[in-house]
Amino acid sequence: MILSRHERMIAKRYLLPGKGERFIFVVASISFVAVMLGVMALVVVMSVMNGFRADLFDKIVGLNGHAVMQGYGGRLPDWREILEESRQTEGVVSATPLIEQPLMASYDGRVEGVLARGMQVEDIRANETINENIVAGDMERLTPGSSRVAIGSRLATALGAVTGGQISLISPQGRSTPFGTVPRIVSYEVAAIFEVGVYDFDKAFVLMPMEDAQTLLLLEDAVGMIEFDTTDPENVREILEPIARNYAAQGVLTDWREMNSQLFDALAVERVVMFWVLSLIILVAVFNILSSLIMLVRAKKRDIAIMRTMGASRRSMMKIFLTIGMTTSTLGTLAGLGLGFLLLHFRQNVVNFVQAVTGQNLWDPSVRFITELPARTDPFEILAIVGLALGSAFVFTLYPAFKAASTDPVQVLRYE
Repeated sequence: MILSRHERMIAKRYLLPGKGERFIFVVASISFVAVMLGVMALVVVMSVMNGFRADLFDKIVGLNGHAVMQGYGGRLPDWREILEESRQTEGVVSATPLIEQPLMASYDGRVEGVLARGMQVEDIRANETINENIVAGDMERLTPGSSRVAIGSRLATALGAVTGGQISLISPQGRSTPFGTVPRIVSYEVAAIFEVGVYDFDKAFVLMPMEDAQTLLLLEDAVGMIEFDTTDPENVREILEPIARNYAAQGVLTDWREMNSQLFDALAVERVVMFWVLSLIILVAVFNILSSLIMLVRAKKRDIAIMRTMGASRRSMMKIFLTIGMTTSTLGTLAGLGLGFLLLHFRQNVVNFVQAVTGQNLWDPSVRFITELPARTDPFEILAIVGLALGSAFVFTLYPAFKAASTDPVQVLRYE
């Protein structure tokens, strides 16, 4: 929509307050602020929702892979054969044998439920999710037969454990005696403490070499499961279908969606609902633009009639008032984007400030799984938000622009 010089001059004049038009300017300013706040709220909330899902996915998959094959009865005897076939399966990036078993842990009289995980040493060294989040100790000290383990930071806090201390793992699979089964209790040195940022993992994980886990759980050479990473997490089931079919008699394949289905489904629903609920703020804002333009058209009816008698076309009037409405919505959208990105940049500082002022814990990791407020901006969603703001403003501006263009100068100036 290209404006001529006099059309630009008139549009600029109407955007600024004139004598007796302060109220119209106030309504237009409210419209600007409303658009800004609506766009800001959508940008911040959608980015946080995306960041929450992406961060949660990265950390969960970093520890549990895209899929796992769980052996029946917690045992997978032919795991080396499955590993060999997985390396020849197209789309499989890695396959990691694991042992996982819920146990009890004791340290200086304190007892907590834990999830013991046994991994091959080379897989432990290659796991970036763990090795990039070491808060104390050294993972290099985890070697087969060393009787050393690494534990999550929140488990260490709950037990009061420190690196170099002795933690005892209590397994119900112990020796059989005439009085029943005696639990197996083995002590290990805490070699390292890690914090991956997912509350459930930091609160329960005890990591050890697989050979030590096999000895502790009396598994001999068997493992409990095999973890798979693929080139495409969204199509993990199709990629691993040959393995699931060939070894269905030994174990069951579960992908990341099934392992965390309730959590990710809830996030997806909440994301859609939040988008449409917050979009109502923008709709309220464009209603304000509509009302301010209607008042402006009524206040400028005599000016419009004079311009029509001087040769201004209906199209010219339409363009002038469309420009006024779109300028307000465009400036509000740009300001909202800027304010939204600013809040995202300082989001954790804002959360900390509000917590300090109110004395409330707004981001309890035991409820929200992740220890810090995440954010990830999707360019396509930003375009959708901008399109929603500008598109709805354009539609709502058409009516007052049409009313201005349809003004009859004869009727308006008859008694002038």
